[in-house]
This record gives sequence, structure tokens and C-alpha cells, in this order.
Amino acid sequence: MKNRKLKKSKKIKNLVSICALCAILLSVSTYAWFIGMKTVNVTEFDINIATTEGLYLSMDGADWRYTLDAKNTPAYTNHANQWLDGTNEGLIPMSSIGEMDEASSRMKLYEKGSLTAVTGGYRLLASRVDNNVTQNAGGIEYEEGNGYIAFDLFVKNLSGEAYYPEDNVLNEEAIYLNTNSAVTVALDGEGNAGIENSVRVGFVQLGRVSAALDTDDEDIQDLVTSMTCADSEDDVNNPQHVTGICRNAAIWEPNDTKHVQNALNWYKESCLERTGADVNAAGSYSEGTSCATLNTTTAYPTYAISREIVIADNVNVYDGLAYNKYAANTKTLVEYNAASAGVGGKADMKLIDMTYDATTRTGYFTDTMKNVAGKDRPQFMTLAPNSITKLRVYIWIEGQDIDNYDFASLGQKITINFGFTKERYNQSDFPDYDGPDVPTTNE
Repeated sequence: MKNRKLKKSKKIKNLVSICALCAILLSVSTYAWFIGMKTVNVTEFDINIATTEGLYLSMDGADWRYTLDAKNTPAYTNHANQWLDGTNEGLIPMSSIGEMDEASSRMKLYEKGSLTAVTGGYRLLASRVDNNVTQNAGGIEYEEGNGYIAFDLFVKNLSGEAYYPEDNVLNEEAIYLNTNSAVTVALDGEGNAGIENSVRVGFVQLGRVSAALDTDDEDIQDLVTSMTCADSEDDVNNPQHVTGICRNAAIWEPNDTKHVQNALNWYKESCLERTGADVNAAGSYSEGTSCATLNTTTAYPTYAISREIVIADNVNVYDGLAYNKYAANTKTLVEYNAASAGVGGKADMKLIDMTYDATTRTGYFTDTMKNVAGKDRPQFMTLAPNSITKLRVYIWIEGQDIDNYDFASLGQKITINFGFTKERYNQSDFPDYDGPDVPTTNE
């Protein structure tokens, strides 16, 4: 029956959308980066997926479809998915540069340890979310921490004949963010608060195997669902060889050029230009000298947290040339990726400018980039042909976003819609085209 369904779905031609994830309603009460209550509850999370020919999705590594609702589709046994829709559960503002912990196959996130008002803003302390050490006797090797959404999604890409076991992006196909992707205030939410402007969505590729494997076989299904960042011990020529990937997350920043005036007013009232190293000293700030002027329609950097922040680090949440003009605590993502792992390198870096770098294709993928048309349209990520890839999807509120201020959570509810396409061009990119309309949904 499954084979007949696959053959039937292969007949679907020219679909623009690979993946349409929609109607994610985040019910937000009264918690932002600067205050201490945790009442951001997820009331609904629906993921509906439509694929092009040869691309299928699964939550359990065995039941392959071209449409699915992720939250309500059965996942594999001992999964570590979390939707935060239970009693007293909710989203807590986090910060992340999308870096992976290879040992646990989990993304590194940081949450507020303390936030103290100082003369020119707020002194920040941050601790790492405990998702790399907590082991579960029920079969989950590592549990996720609290305060963010995370789930596994399996992608079967049948667009090629050969399977390339090497972890090399040059062997892979470009994937684009659907132009319909958006984060907005829900119809029953409160506008002009700005909580929708600090959401982040990250996609991590953990590992992949050949799509020629029969996932109806329970042993193969277990192989697929248990993939981690590590290669299997098998030779690359073994048909069941697992290619560990563990790339840093491809992170989407929606609404990069949208800021509510209330958020900017909060920033203007709180921030003073910083001139000294001691974050707590009044003399480290220029009294009467405001920080950089911001407006509601310009994109500004996010200086995300790359490691634990302690008192001796002297970090202010507004540190960075774009805000309080203090650059000593910030580095670019290119500088961070090029640095060594220890002291004198990454271990000394604190806040990372996540602005996209076109040369290395690293940093946030923004709505501005999503809306670029035609031949200049930038890719969002890549997937290997003739493969089954295990993705882990993370959704969080970025605490270091300039739109994350005390009153942002009064917006109460937001809706997130996002999806992917393999089509670089839209029909609208060709004004002289006079052929039949290109379908965008399966029939």
C-alpha cells in the first residue's frame, strides 16, 4: 500500500512548496528576557507539509508522506520531542548561535541566569540549558531542557540516483525558504507589543543514510531514528553506513526589518553609550549620551550568546557597535567560526553578531533574504540527493533580540507559518511567461 502511495505521489509535478509548516500558535502571557515569570504556553502547533516529486517527510522514520501534521503524527519510540503544551510548561527566552554539541547531538542554548539594572542598561549573566548531560533511563539518551520547542523530522529525498556518503555540501541540493513564511500576531493576540519579532527557528541536520534502505524493516527504522552527529563504524561502502553531519543550525530570523516603537522607546530609555570595562560602574557610561538611534523599519544585528556569561565577563545586554557602541564583548560569526576552541579563541568570545555573511553563508537567514527574487535568491540550506536525513527543529524566543523587552509578551499570541521549496524561481519572476499556471498544492 505504501509503495502504491509513493508511486502515486511521484506523479505530482511542479509543486512550488516543499514544506509548509503553519498555524503555530504561541500563547504568550507575561515573560520576556528581563523579567522572571514563565508563562508562555503553546496552545497549538500544526505542521502541514506538501512536497515536490521525490521528497517525503516522516515523524517516525517509517511512515513516509508528502503531507503531515507533525505534532499530531505518531513519532518513533523513545523520541525526545517537546511541544511545551502541558500544564505549567512554556517558552522562556533563550539565546543561541546555533552551535551543536557533538557528544549529545543537541543544539547549545543559553538562558538568563541573572539580569541586573545598571546605569546604562542591564548586566547579563547566562547559563547553558541542561540538554547535554541529562540522561533518561527510558531510552532517550539526552533530554532537552525547558523553555523551547524541539522535534525530529525525517526527510527522504529521491531526486537523484546516486547516494554520496561524504559529508560535503557540494554534493547536495539547494533548499529555499518559502516566501509565504511569516511570523505575525495571532488574530486573538494583542498588536503593537513586538513579541513576534524575536522568534527564531533553527534546523539542524544530525545525520543521513541512503534512501535505498527499506525503512519498513524495523532494524532499518531503528537505524534511521537513532542517527546522531557521529558516523557509524561501518565502512562508507556499507549500504547501512550512517553519515554523521552535526552542522550548526540554519536559523531563520523573521521580521528583521520590523520593530514596534514601544520596543525602541524601552531601548532608548534604558541604554547609554558605554565607554568603560566595568559593567557595574556608573563611570563606564556617558551620562546624557544615548545609544545609537534606531527606527522601526531597519534591520539591526542580534548579538547572541555563544557561551556561559559570568560576573567577570562584564557583559551588558546592549553591548555592540549597533547599540551602546561598546565592541569589546562582541565578535562576528566569521571570526568565531575561524577561532580555535580553547582559551584565546572561542572560549574568550561572549556575544556573536549573527548578521549573515554571503561569502561563508553563515548567520541568520532573514525575511529580507527570503523575499529576494530571481537569480539572486539565496539558498537556506542543502540536502543530499537519494538520502534520508534526520533533522532536529528548534523554535525559541531570542532574548538578545532588540525587540525582546519587558512588555513584548503582552502580545499574548503569535502565529508562525514557514516552509521550503526547491524552486529558485517563482512564476512571477518571468513577466513574459504565457504558459499554464504552476500549481502550488497537490491535487
